[in-house]
Amino acid sequence: MTSVARTVIDLARTTPFRSGVVTADSALHSRKTSKAELNAVITACARWPGIELARQVIAFSDARSESPFESIARVTFSDTGLPPPDLQVWVGAEDRAIGRVDFLWREHRTVAEADGALKYADPDRARMQLQRDADLRQAGYEVVHFTWRQLQVAPGEVVRSIRAAFDRAAALGAAAVLSAVDHGSPVAEPSPAAQPSSVPRLSPTVQPGPAAVSRRRAESRAS
Repeated sequence: MTSVARTVIDLARTTPFRSGVVTADSALHSRKTSKAELNAVITACARWPGIELARQVIAFSDARSESPFESIARVTFSDTGLPPPDLQVWVGAEDRAIGRVDFLWREHRTVAEADGALKYADPDRARMQLQRDADLRQAGYEVVHFTWRQLQVAPGEVVRSIRAAFDRAAALGAAAVLSAVDHGSPVAEPSPAAQPSSVPRLSPTVQPGPAAVSRRRAESRAS
């Protein structure tokens, strides 16, 4: 009987990258294996077909991903050149915690939420979500929601929405700096969010980033 770590590596080297990430994230999140065990299997099987693909999967995997939806979203973000977000982060105002968010780009003061089918089925829960979004925006964060269908059918639109949020946060930060100057207030060094977004613009058709190209090459060699 093979170990969980060996099974994860076998799947990671023989299935597409995002499928491997879903498997690895799930195994790590449920604590059925560890990064150390997975890397030990990779070292022991260094000459096996597809092992480079498996190595990329394990390097990308993250125990904080709580669902296949979140795992696939992370792959989409990476494939399209978005910077890696923090996962499952508590975000708050100066005096209180507002809530835990799925994805946070701290330097861009942007939150993204992967909306499951049940999130808005309960009216009370829906109202709480709307209030939390309002609180996050009041605290200076941009908030983007997307569904499983949107991620599957129109991933480019999801990514464009996140990039637009980066730009809005940068514009708000820059406006705050100008306002302080106009009123003669001391001005601290602008935060990254107050600078023009350094994230490359997307063309109308989403272009794969270097990480996506490398993964596809590894997938091709593994097949």
